[in-house]
Amino acid sequence: MPLAVLISGAGSNMLAIADACRSGQINARVALVIADVPTAGGIARAQALGLGTTVVDRRAFQSAGKPDRAAFENALAAAIDASGAGLVVLAGFMRVLSGNFVARYSGRMLNIHPSLLPRYKGLDTHARVLAAGDHEHGVSVHFVTADLDGGPLIAQAPVPVLPGDNLASLSARVHAREYIIYPMVIEWLTRGRLQWNLGSPTLDGKPLTAPVLLR
Repeated sequence: MPLAVLISGAGSNMLAIADACRSGQINARVALVIADVPTAGGIARAQALGLGTTVVDRRAFQSAGKPDRAAFENALAAAIDASGAGLVVLAGFMRVLSGNFVARYSGRMLNIHPSLLPRYKGLDTHARVLAAGDHEHGVSVHFVTADLDGGPLIAQAPVPVLPGDNLASLSARVHAREYIIYPMVIEWLTRGRLQWNLGSPTLDGKPLTAPVLLR
């Protein structure tokens, strides 16, 4: 299955996915890596791997001096569709997408979020976990819907918050789990084990009523 991977930064999850494709862990190939900012470090890293890349610069889409979200999303959709992607993978893509855009790829768009959803939706999750004094953090993979970080959960990987943890140590522990759980879920979908079924996901033919826990 061809994948379109959307990034905004260094693209570390994109690299993990590309590695899993090359090794045969995922029955897929990265057809295109798309960044929404020209300075995204993941673009050069993808090019070094010989992957197709493009930049859809969100700042280039303006109307009356204000961001034109619809025009940006139209250009983004055009790039995705031209790649022939059967699955859209958000991998550190830092734009909130409209309901219309999400509906276009309903059941064909995944996101990874650095928290145990529904806890800590949005940004700065590591800092918020540390500030709250939580003993457990983690990562979630979910289908993308119009509800920000609120689509049906597929899998989660908890990680402990250790005494003395700081942003760097905690985020590194979460990232290590991301690189395992995201390729795993993508493989489920590309093999047909994971299916959307109009908003009611199934895994191996059974309703996915709770996320699979990877410990």
